Amino acid sequence: MRLGVVFGGQSYEHEVSIISAIALSKVFKSEDVAYIFCDKDRKFYLIDPKNMVASYFKDGAYKTGGIGFGKPKDLHISNGGFYLNGMFSKDKFPVDVYINLIHGCDGEDGKMASLFDFFGIKYIGPRIEASVLSYNKILTKNLAALAGVKTINYAIVKKNSLATFKYPLILKPARLGSSIGIGIVNNSHELDIAMDKAFDLDDTAIVEPYVANIKEYNLAGCKIDGKFIYSNIEEPVKKDYLDFDQKYMDFSRTGKIEPAAVGQSVQDNMKEAFHKIYNTGGFDGALIRCDFFVINNEVYLNEINPCPGSMANYLFDNFTEVIKKLANSIELPKEIPVSYDLIDKLMDIK
Repeated sequence: MRLGVVFGGQSYEHEVSIISAIALSKVFKSEDVAYIFCDKDRKFYLIDPKNMVASYFKDGAYKTGGIGFGKPKDLHISNGGFYLNGMFSKDKFPVDVYINLIHGCDGEDGKMASLFDFFGIKYIGPRIEASVLSYNKILTKNLAALAGVKTINYAIVKKNSLATFKYPLILKPARLGSSIGIGIVNNSHELDIAMDKAFDLDDTAIVEPYVANIKEYNLAGCKIDGKFIYSNIEEPVKKDYLDFDQKYMDFSRTGKIEPAAVGQSVQDNMKEAFHKIYNTGGFDGALIRCDFFVINNEVYLNEINPCPGSMANYLFDNFTEVIKKLANSIELPKEIPVSYDLIDKLMDIK
């Protein structure tokens, strides 16, 4: 079973995905894994594992190579996988299952899932519908309600909205895969500034009440052959909230975490909420991370990370084993039989 990691993409989280893939390459250093980079122009390249370092990608250095580096090989995606562009032939590159590690749009919004499904490629990651539900924070709220999982109350804000809210609050762009554009707002002046910032990134935002000293926990997992496998539960270190730098510089982590000190009943409730979200959202084939709030021992879904940073490897005691088992469980959808009976009848009529 050979794995391939697809990363990069055209998104605000392009660099984050590179950092995430570099971290994962350290975890997989003893494994035979291929690394497929999608650059900002959405061209695919095969990256030598020894070149999975930050300097190789800075300012497009990968295109020209350099001392100690070589140029990557061009790839294109087609039926069954990625293909090397040779002078006289196009050879399929040997990978059994790909990991979608593109964060934000292109990866988490369903574009890569669409490509993989269209070309009949096995992959670890959310399918199209699950991608859409988890990428859009409004749809995530709806998914949680359908699954019977609590969320913080919220309101939807459009550009030029005449909205009045009780302060303090948190404003979030609706369709970004992470903490980009999120800010705490204490008055109407700060709201104007926060809305300008958010609407530079998206045309829709949501607002939630700001809860001081709220407890937040991360739990990752997947379902393999009908059985859920959960990671350890982490309580991330944060200030007022997990901002972009705090959250994403953690993507370089490869070491194990100390499990959070949380009561067994709350742990069980988090796992039950994860179970409901995973099943209701149709996340089969994906390893996802759910971020939860805990208020007065009640569990609330904050967000879903459908392609978590570094695949949340640091939350697991046996990450490589989990990924291999998940990869082995992936099956392609049943091929739809196509016939031409109606065309034959039309031809007979003529």
